[in-house]
Amino acid sequence: MDISEENMGNFGGRGGGGGFNSRGGSRGGVFSSEPREMHKAKCSKCGKDCEVPFKPTPGKDVFCKECYAKVKPRF
Repeated sequence: MDISEENMGNFGGRGGGGGFNSRGGSRGGVFSSEPREMHKAKCSKCGKDCEVPFKPTPGKDVFCKECYAKVKPRF
C-alpha cells in the first residue's frame, strides 16, 4: 500500500504548516500570528490588576504573570 502526500493531507504529510492546516485555515492558539485579545483581571494571590489572554470565569482563580510562575506545576 502506497501512501502519497495527497492522502496525508490532514495528517501533516508535507511537514510543518507554519500555523496553518492543510485546508488553508489557521489553527489559532499559540501558533497564530494574530495578537490575542487580552482581558482585565485581578490576581487571586496578590490582588494586583493584570491582563490575561482568556476571559476570566467567575469563581475560578486568575494569577498575574509573577504569581503564576510561582504556582504553575513544574514537570
